[in-house]
Amino acid sequence: MNIDPKLDLVLTRELNISPEAVWRGWTTPELICKWFCPEPWKVTEAEIDLRPGGLFRTVMQSPEGEKFPNVGCILQAEPNKKLVWTDALLPDFRPVVASTSGAGLNFTAFIILEPMSGGKTKYTAIAKHKDEADRKKHEEMGFHEGWGICADQLEKLMKSL
Repeated sequence: MNIDPKLDLVLTRELNISPEAVWRGWTTPELICKWFCPEPWKVTEAEIDLRPGGLFRTVMQSPEGEKFPNVGCILQAEPNKKLVWTDALLPDFRPVVASTSGAGLNFTAFIILEPMSGGKTKYTAIAKHKDEADRKKHEEMGFHEGWGICADQLEKLMKSL
């Protein structure tokens, strides 16, 4: 994959769960509600229509109770290998008029899963942005720390099931 460090953010982790477990955690709405944002934030709603053009929607809630809906479109879904979605498009590939994310920026997310020995997974999360300003804003919002915490929460949850 072509990564442009001026436009893209990348997080890579080794998770002690299988690609199948990671995939299940990413594609099951009730599971996403348990790990998808750093505590004490939480996801109160999730909907996923796992097909190109399908809906990827979450509602995040701040500790103060403020809700932030995020609506996006699935671009690619390869079970146990790759999930790609963007909030720059609505379901059925409809362009957004304005940002649909609580962050006020649009990006395309890639979740890439590679099997490793011992039932582990090389987990790579990539956020591709339209310009350097959005990339910088996302990084300053805590992309690496937040997405890292979420990866840890995902791993912990899926090990407990």
